[in-house]
Amino acid sequence: GVQTPAGLPSHEPAEPHASASQLCTSIRMETGSSGGRRLPKTESAEMRWVVPGGAYEEDEIDSSDDGDGGTDTPTAALGSRGGGGGYSDAEEDEEDALLRQRLVRTGPRADSFDVEALDVPGLYRHQEFTMGRSIVLALQTLGVVFGDVGTSPLYTFDIMFNKYPNTSKEDVLGALSLVIYTLILIPLLKYTLIVLWGNDDGEGGIFALYSLICRNAKASLLPNQLPSDTRISSFQLKVPSVELERSLRIKERLETSSMLKKLLLMLVLFGTSMVIADGVVTPAMSVMSAVNGLKVGISSVNEGEVVMISVAFLIVLFSLQRFGTSKVGLAVGPALFIWFCCLSGIGIYNIMQYGTEVLRAFNPIYIYYYFERNPTQAWMSLGGCLLCATGSEAMFADLCYFSVRSVQLTFVCLVLPCLLLGYLGQAAFLMENLTQNEQVFFLSIPSQVFWPVVFIATLAALIASRTMTTAIFSIIKQATALGCFPRLKIIHTSRKFMGQIYIPVMNWFLLVSCLAFVTTFGSINEIGNAYGIAELGVMMMTTILVTIIMLLIWQVNIIVVLCFLTLFLGLELFFFSSVLGSVADGSWVLLVFAAVLYLVMYIWNYGTKLKYETEVKQKLSMDLMMDLGCNLGTVRAPGIGLLYNELVRGVPAIFGHFLTTMPAIHSMIIFVCIKWVPVPVVPQNERFLFRRVCPKNYHMFRCIASAGMGTKMYARRTPKHLNSF
Repeated sequence: GVQTPAGLPSHEPAEPHASASQLCTSIRMETGSSGGRRLPKTESAEMRWVVPGGAYEEDEIDSSDDGDGGTDTPTAALGSRGGGGGYSDAEEDEEDALLRQRLVRTGPRADSFDVEALDVPGLYRHQEFTMGRSIVLALQTLGVVFGDVGTSPLYTFDIMFNKYPNTSKEDVLGALSLVIYTLILIPLLKYTLIVLWGNDDGEGGIFALYSLICRNAKASLLPNQLPSDTRISSFQLKVPSVELERSLRIKERLETSSMLKKLLLMLVLFGTSMVIADGVVTPAMSVMSAVNGLKVGISSVNEGEVVMISVAFLIVLFSLQRFGTSKVGLAVGPALFIWFCCLSGIGIYNIMQYGTEVLRAFNPIYIYYYFERNPTQAWMSLGGCLLCATGSEAMFADLCYFSVRSVQLTFVCLVLPCLLLGYLGQAAFLMENLTQNEQVFFLSIPSQVFWPVVFIATLAALIASRTMTTAIFSIIKQATALGCFPRLKIIHTSRKFMGQIYIPVMNWFLLVSCLAFVTTFGSINEIGNAYGIAELGVMMMTTILVTIIMLLIWQVNIIVVLCFLTLFLGLELFFFSSVLGSVADGSWVLLVFAAVLYLVMYIWNYGTKLKYETEVKQKLSMDLMMDLGCNLGTVRAPGIGLLYNELVRGVPAIFGHFLTTMPAIHSMIIFVCIKWVPVPVVPQNERFLFRRVCPKNYHMFRCIASAGMGTKMYARRTPKHLNSF
């Protein structure tokens, strides 16, 4: 079995959990053999820690209840690993019982919960793929993950030279060199090679980083952890080292400091609010930049018509979102592949047409010359330069849909080379046409293929708009599980990949917000400034959280950590100083939007925490339950009553309200607690844990249904094993 650092088994006997089969056997004994048909049996054999003398049949009258029964603090109610300072009597009793338990092998058992748990989306997530399946997956990866970063050539140079048009070929080379090394440093080095490995067992995004930190250190403000949760997480013993000692010090500091926990949560919520704001600006920017190509091909098209066409496209786009990631990704994947081929082909054509002088931009010395000649112009162009890296955060947030390797290989082998060729071709065109600073991409298209490329570009822009939307769905699901976002209806669109979801309310909220931005700003130049602020807010929060993970979990050498933090946070702050200069132009609207979202999430998390602590303090005293007797002072009618609550221990106060207001209650009561554990997927045999509440003749049980961040909880029908009684 997995051993704790103290050399003791990680299962907690003070929480006498029973399997589903043991509960069903107990129910048959208490309801009689005439209650229904017998359950189907499934063969299983496993090793289990048990306490001699029948630990699984003991009543829920243990050391966790302190006499008055209803005044437990959240920390005391959670057992020895719930946090806090010294050990209590309850914790000492748990350790004594832990020493007395032994490992036994169980035989075949009937467990219908385990049978149903086999049909869980995500079960085949880590399967081996054939060559044909790999090609399909690559196309889906293009259509879902890389749409945003793939369409950045439509507007990057336009925004860079918006306020200060280029006046010389050296300016073009300097701007191109900035773009090249921004692509190399942020999407390639930071996200593809480093941040992607910070996923929480396949889950990506801001809240996946937060969940990973909370799983390795009790940093969550919601005090509903159980001692047995430590067995679910992937704890491993490591050889003592300087890095391990530093990690333990950071963990201890994080677990004991309420201020650090709140600061960490505030950073995560700020980053999440910027992600949602980014998901509003991305469709507006991508679609409007593509529709602007009509102004090049048709001179009579004005700005107002571009806005109206963009609005129509956006409505169609968000209406198709409900069809699921797999179907849409497979449908639009080939279109985006054609787009990348067009991008590289046009780049090669322009390089051959206007000369290979642009290849000198790979020398970073041209960045220095660019800032030396025109420091103000170069500094103002940084906000537009950053747009070449848009979609980097989506690469990480959309990771739940695909594997790390598939994202890395697709970006390195296809996306990055095509992007570099596209930017090189536009720069070659600009060096020979210095006065044409607007719609650079469309002007550089050969006239023979102009309209086909415009059509492909518009289609690619619509695909790019979905990239951040799907990322937001994933992040909202994670935030809801951690009690940081209002609970919304989540639709799982695939039975094979558990991460592919659709949230209707969020989809229409993003559509309305996006249409408001398009009609308010009406120009990609103003939207571009807001776009940069949203992207940088997310990037900086990701850098800080990955730094914490490097110290706490990866235990990387401190020199490497400092280099990572200094390089990327310093670079992002430098970019951020540039985009802040354009806040007065209208970008402040985006900041207000993000601030409102932040307040909603923070207040919801505070209310969730307060609600749980109140339920713990007001739970019914066990002495009161004993005084009422086995009939609980009322009539026990035949049947099973399910009472849903948030408590993982004790009798909820709402049950006392039922006893005083209802004329009768069911002969069997089951307290059901659906509990989110900070792991992506809870193992099959840990999803449903049972224990007895009060003495045996009370016929009261507790069911803790544990779900991971990526688990789909079924609530469409009553479980079969309950229908049989």
